[in-house]
Amino acid sequence: MLAFLQKIGKSLMLPIAVLPAAGLLLRLGQPDLLNIKFIAEAGNAFFGSMAIGQDAVFSNLALLFAIGVAIGFAKDNNGAAALAGAIGYMVLTFTTHAINPTVNMGVLGGIISGIVAGLLYNRFHDIHLPTWLAFFGGRRFIPIITALAGVILGILFGYIWPYVQDGIDALAHWITSAGAFGYAVYGFLNRLLIPLGLHHIINTLVWFDFGTFKDAAGNVYHGDITRFLHHDPTAGRFTTGFFPIMMFGLPAACFAMMATAKTERRRKTAGLLLGMALTSFVTGVTEPIEFGFMFVSPLLYVIHALLTATSFAVTYLLGIHDSFSFSASLIDYILNYGIAQKPLLLILVGLIYGVIYFIIFYFVIKWRDLKTPGREDEDEFADDDTIAISADDKYTRMAAGFLKGLGGKENLTNIDNCATRLRLDVRDSCNIDETTIKRFGARGVMKTSKSSVQIIVGPDVEFAANALKKLYALDHPPEPETPGTAHTEPITKNATAKKFDKDSFTAPLSGRLLKIEEVPDKVFSEKMMGDGFGIEPSDGEVISPFNGVVKSVFPTNHAIGLESEDGLEVLIHMGLDTVNLKGEGFTVHVENGDCIKQGQKLADMDIDFIKDKVPSIVTPIIFTNLEQDNRVKLLKEGNIQRGDKGFIEIE
Repeated sequence: MLAFLQKIGKSLMLPIAVLPAAGLLLRLGQPDLLNIKFIAEAGNAFFGSMAIGQDAVFSNLALLFAIGVAIGFAKDNNGAAALAGAIGYMVLTFTTHAINPTVNMGVLGGIISGIVAGLLYNRFHDIHLPTWLAFFGGRRFIPIITALAGVILGILFGYIWPYVQDGIDALAHWITSAGAFGYAVYGFLNRLLIPLGLHHIINTLVWFDFGTFKDAAGNVYHGDITRFLHHDPTAGRFTTGFFPIMMFGLPAACFAMMATAKTERRRKTAGLLLGMALTSFVTGVTEPIEFGFMFVSPLLYVIHALLTATSFAVTYLLGIHDSFSFSASLIDYILNYGIAQKPLLLILVGLIYGVIYFIIFYFVIKWRDLKTPGREDEDEFADDDTIAISADDKYTRMAAGFLKGLGGKENLTNIDNCATRLRLDVRDSCNIDETTIKRFGARGVMKTSKSSVQIIVGPDVEFAANALKKLYALDHPPEPETPGTAHTEPITKNATAKKFDKDSFTAPLSGRLLKIEEVPDKVFSEKMMGDGFGIEPSDGEVISPFNGVVKSVFPTNHAIGLESEDGLEVLIHMGLDTVNLKGEGFTVHVENGDCIKQGQKLADMDIDFIKDKVPSIVTPIIFTNLEQDNRVKLLKEGNIQRGDKGFIEIE
């Protein structure tokens, strides 16, 4: 579920990326600046999606979200998914309006359409239809099935969306009626969700759906940012609190980290931190700073979140209103100065927060002896072990170093990125060397699950992602040039697989115990997949033989891959040729990435249903990562009970 939400957050970044250009055009064209109508209308082309009855592209933001989210969800970012997202949104909108003309799903309709289109693309993009329908097969099928899904969703939301909108309005009303406390809660949660990448989801809801404003011409706008840019005097409260933090607080935190850096590293660290501080002040991109202390000290990050909350409360109580098209930065502050309320007071508040941040960060870093930039242990980033990267091959060398630190090409399965970080899927996050990754330019590394990792790079992450994809596509990626002492290689799977304790491994099923050679299938009996044993089950309940993690649940639910805490990998294959049942007869109770306990139920087999449809219900249990000279030996014959121990050993 977390990975799915993170994927939504990442997908929202593509349509959000158009907002700075749209906001710039809109503001430059308005009467208080250049007063050039066609420029303002060009900006309105983007943001008018929040307006009813307005022409141009400020009119199609929901459509942009449908397209952008669909591309983000599609496994290969294919344009067919984008077309399907647009069609799905149009069909959804017209269907809901046919049922209830008052329904306005706004950007949420676009996001839902994009998610559906992306998921359908991943499922059906290679579908083969009968010959007489072959023209509509493959990617051409995606817009068709998405349109059908749009009709179904349109009928559903036509009836239930008024209640959903009531819930959204109630939440917005609670926050606004709670006054300073409500806005403080939003600011606090916004910062706390950054490590998971989920802040984009609540931001999209708040910035583009909360609140309604009708201008003198009768145009209706939704969302805090959109209403502010169209001169709603009550808007901007969900964004104003960011300005003191991003323009003053976090840059001051950088100065505190410089002041606390070790003397011999202060000059070198200053270049990095000054660049990060300037980036935050001018553009509002703060993640490079936040990831600099987020994992070093969760306490410091919670303090940062609390200070953000107080900033929202203070700006609300002082009646300050300001907003942005991209982030709370100097650029947006200047652009929106003419329509902001009390903008000079906002600068004073920011200066005060700058002092507060510097004092708190300075003393907490000293008090806790935090390893912020410039305070790392001597042997962690020794001068002769630092990567010197020239400008012309910076990202290629960075990517080569990342690939090595990730455990090599064989450990990497998918490459993606958002605004400031690489989002990667790996086979085993335990094989990752964080020190190497940081040495090649990463500002932080976060393992979000056993198979997912995020590398914080900064605003230029897309260049690093492209370089990493190019290296990944090579059959033999080049080794990075690493002067000095090489890092320690991660422990291999086979090394951990030797750690087998016969008294800590339990039988996953009840039934008759068989040698692997007795399993009536050559793939297993000849140990093509590895050594192991078989069980002819007497009932269908399957449990976990150890504490560990679920590595894979096959799409047809007939097999489950597990990994123990010691690195032992086991495949439980329920019956033979059961893949042909396409999931019928199997109920799986776990998902990929789930942590499991010994004895926990993994699955149920309907043996009476299965046994007449397959060659055998014998269930092979295979150890898939043993060394070649390892052998599985049975210590018992006959029947065993689920949970029994000491019946096998590995020699």
